[in-house]
Amino acid sequence: MDLKLVLSVEALSPSLTGIGRYTWELAQRLPAHAQMQDVRFYCNGRWIEEPARLLQAPAVSAPAQARKPLFRIKQPRWLRDWQSSVRCKDRVFHGPNFFLPACAEAGVATVHDLSVFKYPETHPQERIRHFERDFKDSMARASHLITDSEATRAEVMDFLSWPAEKITAVPLGVSSKFSPASFSTVTPILDKYHLAYKKYALCVSTMEPRKKISNLLLAYECLPLAVRERYPLVLIGGCGWLSDELHLKIEHLAARGWLRYLGFVPEGDLPALYAGAHSFIYPSIYEGFGLPVLEAMASGVPVVASKFTSLPEVTQGAALLVDPEDIDALSQAVHKNLCDENWRAAACTAGVSIAQGFTWSRCVDRTMDVYRKAMR
Repeated sequence: MDLKLVLSVEALSPSLTGIGRYTWELAQRLPAHAQMQDVRFYCNGRWIEEPARLLQAPAVSAPAQARKPLFRIKQPRWLRDWQSSVRCKDRVFHGPNFFLPACAEAGVATVHDLSVFKYPETHPQERIRHFERDFKDSMARASHLITDSEATRAEVMDFLSWPAEKITAVPLGVSSKFSPASFSTVTPILDKYHLAYKKYALCVSTMEPRKKISNLLLAYECLPLAVRERYPLVLIGGCGWLSDELHLKIEHLAARGWLRYLGFVPEGDLPALYAGAHSFIYPSIYEGFGLPVLEAMASGVPVVASKFTSLPEVTQGAALLVDPEDIDALSQAVHKNLCDENWRAAACTAGVSIAQGFTWSRCVDRTMDVYRKAMR
């Protein structure tokens, strides 16, 4: 059966998040699938010819006044939605970022997690209002749901009271760019950030409350000073939301010399920054999947992670799992990760092996299976 698809790509932006990465991998790989006849891309009411352009930073352009047309005819939303629904006819519509747009009468939606409902205090009000306004309607029109893990699938079944046969867990993949690498391979990138090979601990995460970065800082402070100085903690990720107090704490600790916050870094630098790390720490209290953990494992870096939600499913025994709210336990796990060479060697080997089972090709194949279910 050859499929025709409309893929919503609103999650694509120059600063790719985990959902953005997922959307980009689908956008690249689905058109080339042997059983895919045609793919169209949709973004916030517009049809997109080349999704890659959404990843480019906006160019500096002429003043807005100079760009204004002499006449502008604005289509009413109902007309745009009707025109889009005509173009969607006889196609599967996939919303990979929770929602189906109004023009999609039916389709597949990916629900990555339920954090906005379970931990609303960790989200900005604008996002909460968006879910309150549109999520229920999207779910009413969806014919099948995808989740990133079995843990999230079970939560979604319970929360939405959906039958099991209409929700499929499709694990994410990891790029082959994330792999163990030698000193000479990664040093040119590490030099850009004044980092030494295998001489820092790494956390890659948006600075938002449920990631529990503040708990990680407390746990790291509990380590002996000599350990902190030998392996400074490096944070990578967007500044996030509801994080003003956290950023003040980061600034204060960075002045002591054992903490670095690099902010958002170019995607092309990430594989070297992972592979050059001595250890990886991911204390998030709630994850639909936890892609950074998988990327660290694929890079041959031993991992400390939260023991909750999907992370045990992803790490499969290769990581030290702790309750991130238990600062003492988190600190002890970080110390073991940094200093226990026997455990580190075993964790690196196991992590690389497990990560090899998570591929984007497999993710796309299983996503195609869901599209076929949705068409029945």
